[in-house]
Amino acid sequence: MVHNPWQRRGRDQVRDGLAVRPPRRALDRHGLRHLLDAVWVVGADMDTRTVLRRIVEAATDLVAARYGALGVLSETGEVTDLITVGIDDPRLCAAMGLPQGHGLLHTMVDDREPLRVADVAGHPRSAGFPPGHPVMKTLMGVPLMVRGTVYGDLYVADKFDGTPFDDDDEGLLTALASAAGVSLENARLYEQLKRAAEHFQRRMLPVLPDLSPLEAAARYEPASELPRLGGDWYDAVILPDGSTCVVVGDVTGHDVEAAPLMGQLRNMLRALAFDRDEPPGQVVSRLDRALTMFDDPPTATLVLGRIEHGHEEGGRYGFRWSNAGHLPPLLVGADGGTRYLAPARHGIPVGIDASVSRFSHEHPLPPGSTLLMFTDGLVERRGQDIDTGLDDLAGQAALLATAPLDELCDTLISRSRQVFDDDVAVLALRVPR
Repeated sequence: MVHNPWQRRGRDQVRDGLAVRPPRRALDRHGLRHLLDAVWVVGADMDTRTVLRRIVEAATDLVAARYGALGVLSETGEVTDLITVGIDDPRLCAAMGLPQGHGLLHTMVDDREPLRVADVAGHPRSAGFPPGHPVMKTLMGVPLMVRGTVYGDLYVADKFDGTPFDDDDEGLLTALASAAGVSLENARLYEQLKRAAEHFQRRMLPVLPDLSPLEAAARYEPASELPRLGGDWYDAVILPDGSTCVVVGDVTGHDVEAAPLMGQLRNMLRALAFDRDEPPGQVVSRLDRALTMFDDPPTATLVLGRIEHGHEEGGRYGFRWSNAGHLPPLLVGADGGTRYLAPARHGIPVGIDASVSRFSHEHPLPPGSTLLMFTDGLVERRGQDIDTGLDDLAGQAALLATAPLDELCDTLISRSRQVFDDDVAVLALRVPR
């Protein structure tokens, strides 16, 4: 538990779960505004680093200190970030690096107590200052703790008026440290939730089997922001007649229910396709009928196809598919030519009306061509028409017409940004030359 000098004197007031008491010297209106702003930004829609910088700035302003810093600890106790105020040269900040495991900064972390040092140079643990570091005479710091977990430390050094730090300064810094600790805890919990959600989603996706002589590669990328559990999936399986069944789909919704529904649909569709040798449109129709068993049927867009060999003169490959409200597959020729396979008769998503007819379509797959199936997260951008995204995808895929499929998928996933508004599934298949 963080030591609080206000509580020791027994004159604290509790507001919203935080012990707060005005210090002995009255805060001016400017200082009070800084204190309130620092606590307010914790709940604001800002990135964590911006929040922490505001808190450090408020700390140095409130106690009139020349320097301030906030060290962020990883779950293993290493300093992963150091936010400083009072050092204007960014090259000096870079050269200083991050302090690790020694010196005054870790004293308050090790002891879990506030620290006040009247003579930094004379302190026995005053070590590790790199060349060019400002000379500091006095220092005060507090650990950033929430429910017994230490997330870092907040400290200030050298008051402008040369006086030592007192109890009131420590009280202000402790209050700010509480706000910073909450922000860091929220950020860490958010990252843990993102990792867990992504792990769960990836475990539900299949490992592609050997589809030789076809080449195949697939990628899944979760949405950048929570909820990261989505309903996008891909699948491929060799059918009893030797053809290859491929599918890419997207369950409606992006929450904790979407991923399990995706798993159910994927398994149902695989079983239906494996059961009978029939056109893709009939398989999708049977899936529609099977979904009527649910009181509230899940809905999804998908493309289900069969890659067949030897059905044309010369033993060439062909693609037969049915589209249920999904974006059309992209065919990329070995010469870089591109074409979206979008026939006039486009079906509605599954799970809406089992009486609606489904259609099957056919198109040859030239030697060395690549069939690219994907979900809308790959081409949708906020504030941009989806046709622009589709054109961009075709243009980039054309440049990678003969690239290895792993390189093709990785490049398409990362071609324009690292932030995804929606999750993304990509399945790429290449026929032999």
